Amino acid sequence: MAKFENNLSKGNVVKQLIMFSLPLLASNIIQALYNVVDMLIVGRFSSEGMATINLSGVNIGGQATFMLTTLVIGLSVGATVLIGQYLGANDRQALKETIGTLFSSLTVLALFFTVAMLIFADPLLRLIQTPEESFQAAKDYLFVTTIGIIFIFIYNALSAVMRGMGDSKNPMIFVGIACGANVVLDLLFVAVFKLGAMGAAIATVISQAFSVILCIIYLNKNDFVFKFNLQAFGFNKQRLKLLIKVGVPSSIQNFAVTVSFMFLTAFVNTVGGVDASAAVGIVGKFNGFAILPGVAMSAAISAMAAQNFGAGELERAKQTMKTGIMIAMGISIPMFVLVQLFPEAILQLFDDDPKMIAAGVEYLRTFSLDYLVVPIQFCLNGLFIGSGHTTFSLINGLMSSILIRIPASFLLGILANLGLMGIGLGAPLASLAAMILGIVFFFSGKWTKSTIINGEAPTVLE
Repeated sequence: MAKFENNLSKGNVVKQLIMFSLPLLASNIIQALYNVVDMLIVGRFSSEGMATINLSGVNIGGQATFMLTTLVIGLSVGATVLIGQYLGANDRQALKETIGTLFSSLTVLALFFTVAMLIFADPLLRLIQTPEESFQAAKDYLFVTTIGIIFIFIYNALSAVMRGMGDSKNPMIFVGIACGANVVLDLLFVAVFKLGAMGAAIATVISQAFSVILCIIYLNKNDFVFKFNLQAFGFNKQRLKLLIKVGVPSSIQNFAVTVSFMFLTAFVNTVGGVDASAAVGIVGKFNGFAILPGVAMSAAISAMAAQNFGAGELERAKQTMKTGIMIAMGISIPMFVLVQLFPEAILQLFDDDPKMIAAGVEYLRTFSLDYLVVPIQFCLNGLFIGSGHTTFSLINGLMSSILIRIPASFLLGILANLGLMGIGLGAPLASLAAMILGIVFFFSGKWTKSTIINGEAPTVLE
């Protein structure tokens, strides 16, 4: 047994959820800082007259890269669920086979997407209506981060494996090291060498590679079940089938959410140009912080629920979800109040351009309504994913992203001529619809049926 393994199917649920979710929340805060640092340094240290252009380039190029990141995050979520359930059931062989198949699959996918993105970068940027002024900056950022896709994929896989085994502390440490390195390298490449958006991308890729190397060294020294050598890599047909079954729906869902926000970016570029693009990019970075309680709780609930499903402890999984909602809402509500009271001050942290701030305030006030809904939606989703019901999460996610968010943003922002205010309303409306469907699915009890091991799970106690 590895030193970092932790049994989440025993002990006090509230204490375990808090202790497991706090490092996840810290990791998410650090990762959000990772992105915000790019924006802050690019906004403050770009060459004269280039700040807004580089901010727009980092925002648009980063969204294109994140579109791929969501795919690997989805597959990694599937791995967390499988590993958690196998660990709860004490099936070490299945655990080892799942990890080996995951790493092999993501390595192949990383190579494929690297080539594809290098070929189709220009058409993609044209598709989302990238402003001509910031097109080259976005292209530079996208090119460099595409080269580093392999490190993004591997890091997310390593983090997912450790979370499935009950360890949320060490992924936090490694992402913290990466963020520290990113700050130093951002200052070097952007402030000193004046490389703009490309410099921010170079800093990001190098710091991610550094984090991956440190993580692998740590695992090798602590009795990790998987050995990083050629013999350990390979594809187990049964594990690959389950990874696809559980992970691909999450990948498609994440991809659909990202695509929907790329549509929003295109709408924004259409109605507001480069100032609106920069403003929405900044708001997006802040939003990343605001929804972190829900994101962290969802990941914690997913990992804990997976182990409890493997051990047949469904009542603990249910209690975990309810506790997570209370904690997440306790943080998100004050965040919403803060945004409504001080939107200008938040935007001024990044840039003091009056046009950008005016556009950002308009967008932030309506988008922030999402903070009141996503904690409930995310915590419900964490329970469903942990039980292996990622197909429902996919259907719910597609419905809210494609059928609600995109049409609502277009109708309110473009057709109703509400501009950024209307576009911003698309997100909370989509989250509200997803939350309602999630509540219905929870009370139906269908989530209690295992999709991975042990046939049908025991009935949840009321």
